Amino acid sequence: MRPPRAGTAVSGPPGLWFDQVRADGDDLAPRPALDGDTDVDVCVVGAGYTGLWTAHSLLRADPTIRVLVVERRIAGFGASGRNGGWCSALFPASAAALARRHGPAAAAAMRAAMRDAVDEVGGVVAEEGIACDWVKGGTVVLARTPAQLARARSEAAASDEERLLDRDEAAALVGASGVLGATFTPDCARVQPARLVRGLARAVERRGGRIVEATAAHSIAPGRVVTERGVVRARYVVRATEAWSSALAARSVVPVYSLIVATRPLPSSFWDGAGLAGGQTFSDHRHLVVYGQRTADDRLVFGGRGAPYHWRSRIRAEYDHEPRVFAGLRSAARELFPALAPADFTHAWGGPLAIPRDWHAGVGLDGDGLGRAGGYVGDGVGTANLAGRTLAALILGRDDPITRLPWVGHRSRRWEPEPLRWLLVNAGLRLMTLADTEERLKRRPSVIATTLSRALGG
Repeated sequence: MRPPRAGTAVSGPPGLWFDQVRADGDDLAPRPALDGDTDVDVCVVGAGYTGLWTAHSLLRADPTIRVLVVERRIAGFGASGRNGGWCSALFPASAAALARRHGPAAAAAMRAAMRDAVDEVGGVVAEEGIACDWVKGGTVVLARTPAQLARARSEAAASDEERLLDRDEAAALVGASGVLGATFTPDCARVQPARLVRGLARAVERRGGRIVEATAAHSIAPGRVVTERGVVRARYVVRATEAWSSALAARSVVPVYSLIVATRPLPSSFWDGAGLAGGQTFSDHRHLVVYGQRTADDRLVFGGRGAPYHWRSRIRAEYDHEPRVFAGLRSAARELFPALAPADFTHAWGGPLAIPRDWHAGVGLDGDGLGRAGGYVGDGVGTANLAGRTLAALILGRDDPITRLPWVGHRSRRWEPEPLRWLLVNAGLRLMTLADTEERLKRRPSVIATTLSRALGG
């Protein structure tokens, strides 16, 4: 699909977040496209969080560096502008998996860096004056079945970052139905993600970076990015394309869709019972991931997995809409908060996220100047900031402890070719649903989920 002509207003991605950005006065018209061959110091492909944090970090450290960001659509078009609005310290690989692969000290350093990344994002939001509804209220993960409560207790006992909440403590934060307890971590901020990514793009430009939009990159190689509008030559090239990396680096990740529903602004009578007054994000301990937040204008935003993986890693606009999954999300939200009515829901949207074969995000810079970062499995709002700062330090040759974290230089093995890839990914999604059903019926932790977690290295 050919990108829109530069300067032409576009509807942009679907969903509440971009509707609000338009209401802010951003018409989402693409910036000028690349206008021929050019030479720069650093060319970043992708104007999402990873690419923009890389550019911002470089320019913050060295205002003289020539940075060009190449974007096929508009800044924030992908997951950066469509996600559930959690800036968290979550990393795709668990702390236990990191310790097994890299050792306890490296795992602890990775966890500390992720916690720091949340505050780093908040600091830049304040420094750059980005109005994105930032509130660091932490995350409450509810336990609503005996099996979930057992899992919550086990996680809290094994973690220095999570605190176990009893029934009353949990219900005081999130007034959902059937709450037996919860875990809580302070290391998460609620954010309006499209406002954050659009504001970050403007901050990059204020610092001297150049962003070209409506410019598709056809190939990425050391020192060279070939686009439909010219060739960019650069000492360093960074691939920051997350789910779309599946097209530029075959089988490096699989794009899996996460979908979201949102309500109208809800009255105080609803929130008096539902809580979330401190900007907390929330989830529960089921296996098929769900996530939610109370927005700054008192809407409930609720999302989750469950959409199918599409043959040969295809990404298409029509895949953003899965009526069956949207219906399931609305039903799950109403189960959690019975005061919700069907008519309260006003928005539904989605988009792809990137899953590496070993569930382990990676960042790196090769000796030939080719950099990369990604594989966040939906936890990229904070992780991308750490990736951008890491890439900047590597490019500038700075001795920074973040360049020695265990994910630096990590390369996940490639996914299987089709049809095995299609069978594996969709089977995994179905097994997570079956695991939740198993726990409801048997009232004890799922054997299916334990087996699948081990297979994925969890």
